[in-house]
Amino acid sequence: MFYLAKNQLTGQAQAAPQGKRIDWSGRFAFLAKTSKHPGLKAFYQQGVVTASTPICDVPLVALDFETTGLDPKYDSIVSIGLVPMSISRIRCNGARHWIVKPETHLHSTSIMVHGITHAAVAGAPDFASVIDALLAQLQGKVVVVHYSSIERRFLYAALKRHIREGVEFPVIDTMEIEARYTRTWRQMLWNRLMGRDPVSIRLTDCRTRYHLPYYRQHNALTDALACGELLQAQCVTHLSLETPVSAFWS
Repeated sequence: MFYLAKNQLTGQAQAAPQGKRIDWSGRFAFLAKTSKHPGLKAFYQQGVVTASTPICDVPLVALDFETTGLDPKYDSIVSIGLVPMSISRIRCNGARHWIVKPETHLHSTSIMVHGITHAAVAGAPDFASVIDALLAQLQGKVVVVHYSSIERRFLYAALKRHIREGVEFPVIDTMEIEARYTRTWRQMLWNRLMGRDPVSIRLTDCRTRYHLPYYRQHNALTDALACGELLQAQCVTHLSLETPVSAFWS
């Protein structure tokens, strides 16, 4: 996951509004009929679980991107990590990791964060060559991420550039879940009265609260694994395994 400034994760990020929810099953059925690209059509045809499905029965995949920056208009994906999982099991034998040649300039600032150099991407495949494999790994699963704006916006933009179609998919955002339980209005008011900063909801800080081990940051595969483990800990701590997936996804 690309670095986010401290104020984005400790001072400004808030829980997503708990308002209208998308009918993802119906949306996928519609998109399966209207999509043109074979890989994308197959992705939608595989469908997605209904909103009432208990989280313990939902096939999941933790996903993370490293990027050249934070704006998909000007930046691009440089590595992809994913780990198939369920709420009770991490399937490391199905994990995948790609380094891809970015479509935009690889800035020195991003190299300092994720350590992927010009030499590392010189012989890497183009993003276009991994599209079908990536979509196949996501088929039939609900995607788990930490800060959904990165994965959703960057994948949409990348597909739009290469196949002239974006992509839509349900996401369980562990950052949003953490904000629900650590940034209630009472907690925020108390912190303000006491002159304290809001509780950090960065991935590493969230994991620390659940006594999960420290992993080196900014490797797409490791961050995907870290995010998947965090969701499991959040579910066990705050919710029930029978909680419907609609309580998690957006």
